[in-house]
Amino acid sequence: MKSILEVTGNQEIIDRINKLKPDTKHLWGIMDVSQMMAHCTVLLKITLGEIKPQSNIFLKMLGKTFKKKIFAAESFRKNSKTGKEFIITGNKIFEEEKPVLISYVKKFVENGFGIITTESHPFFGKLTVEEWDSLMYKHLDHHLKQFGN
Repeated sequence: MKSILEVTGNQEIIDRINKLKPDTKHLWGIMDVSQMMAHCTVLLKITLGEIKPQSNIFLKMLGKTFKKKIFAAESFRKNSKTGKEFIITGNKIFEEEKPVLISYVKKFVENGFGIITTESHPFFGKLTVEEWDSLMYKHLDHHLKQFGN
């Protein structure tokens, strides 16, 4: 599995982000390209512990049920559900979202494993550094594929 903590995987993600344009259309889903980048940044901020979303026992029980299947899969399915708090609506400005997303992706390779939070994931519960890394790579890969990259 590729990694955003390693130079090669990290640079691949950045190169794919750099191919996006303000008018890049989604192949599935409802977010536009700027909303998608904002959405991805939120998930990276959670991985870094900058945002600590609320969770509940029901979500964590559900997450434990699906955790093995999701982590074993090579990629996420198209039109996978996301939590309401992670849905980005309204107008986002491409020229602002793109450099922010890239700067957050770069943080992983610049700072290494120690940068990842020790907090629990709001859906999956406690994750190892490797699980956080895998989840973030798959998440970014999923959304870049959503926009043909």
